[in-house]
Amino acid sequence: MLTAPPPEAQAGMLPAMNWMLYAFAGPVLWAASTHADKYLVERYFKDSDVGVLLIFTALIGLLMLPFILYWQPAVLKLSWRDAAVVALSGVLYMTALYFYLQALQGDEASVVAPFFQAGPLFGYALAWMVLGETLTHRQLAGGGLIVAGGLLLSLHPHAGKLRLRLVLLMLACSFVMAVSSVIFKAFAVHDEFWSTAFWMYAGEALYGFWLLALPKPRRQFLALLGRHTGAVISVNTANEVINLVGSLGMRYALILAPLSLVQAIASTTTLFVFLFGVLLSLFLPQLGREDLSARNLVQKGVSTLLIASGIYFVNV
Repeated sequence: MLTAPPPEAQAGMLPAMNWMLYAFAGPVLWAASTHADKYLVERYFKDSDVGVLLIFTALIGLLMLPFILYWQPAVLKLSWRDAAVVALSGVLYMTALYFYLQALQGDEASVVAPFFQAGPLFGYALAWMVLGETLTHRQLAGGGLIVAGGLLLSLHPHAGKLRLRLVLLMLACSFVMAVSSVIFKAFAVHDEFWSTAFWMYAGEALYGFWLLALPKPRRQFLALLGRHTGAVISVNTANEVINLVGSLGMRYALILAPLSLVQAIASTTTLFVFLFGVLLSLFLPQLGREDLSARNLVQKGVSTLLIASGIYFVNV
């Protein structure tokens, strides 16, 4: 059953900077993973079903299960009903990734990432309705500044007409991801973090098995492994480990702080996508390019100041 988290997990008793360190693991590592995802999609999955890429994500989740079970055998004590609901959270997470990869298949990483700004808005509404979370005025202001900084990052003065497909895919991604996060937090704060993580990874693995049961993704997956075995496995494994560590950090932050604040921090992914894009442009231009015009750099600088100010207000 989804119930409100205990008082110590509410906004009034945040453990200073600890939760932010875990929360920032998400956007920093996800930004790196976003560029890796774009490279993989462009190089190996341009004409394939993006579900093939999710099979690798599911396999990494499957590999996590015996390790968690070995160190935390109590994970099996979760009731089957609760385990099924948490597994659904894993299925929803993979569904959100599917929408994201569909968007990434048609647009650049720096164009796709800003739409994650919708996440905190969905997260705040769902956490208020389902978990009973509330924020102080200062935390609301700080979260608002962080989201505003992310929105400013998302403005593309030369983008042209509205990309309706991209908007719909990323709004769906953000909403489904928020639902998944609410379910995860509701159980993690009452049961135990690793028990919840175990069954969430089990749900991700089930999603992968479902994809392998479909003829088209299975054929493409096996064909891709046959053509580019070493490159696909090595790059995908490194990318999935990066994504895994970021996800674990963000999910652990969820049990220490209100969901909407954690998602506000997660919305800074756009900033780190840009920063990594600049580094790639300067040192590895064959892997990615970023607009380094004066106008764009000023815009990103103002965005960074807004985000930094928001982080300050969230923590004072």
